[in-house]
Amino acid sequence: MNVYEIIKRPLITEKGHTKRETERTLAFEVHKDANKIQIKQAVETVFKVKVAEVRTSIYSGKLRRRGRFTGYASDWKKAYVRLAAGSKVPEYTEI
Repeated sequence: MNVYEIIKRPLITEKGHTKRETERTLAFEVHKDANKIQIKQAVETVFKVKVAEVRTSIYSGKLRRRGRFTGYASDWKKAYVRLAAGSKVPEYTEI
């Protein structure tokens, strides 16, 4: 699996921004089948930083409606990546 297939997109939310500023933790939507080791290697490769810890959680898709049509959104996986001490917190626009 390619590193750009593992990291789908950064999650830019108010909670994620607070964690980035206070705890040096980045939030990403990642490939559902990626494990913590693959996520760590992908973040270190793309952002050129050292990773201290990776935490993941799987979210199940919610029921969505468009008028009379219903369906489910896809399941997805979120990863919180804490950077090691001494690593600069990257800005997402610098990639």
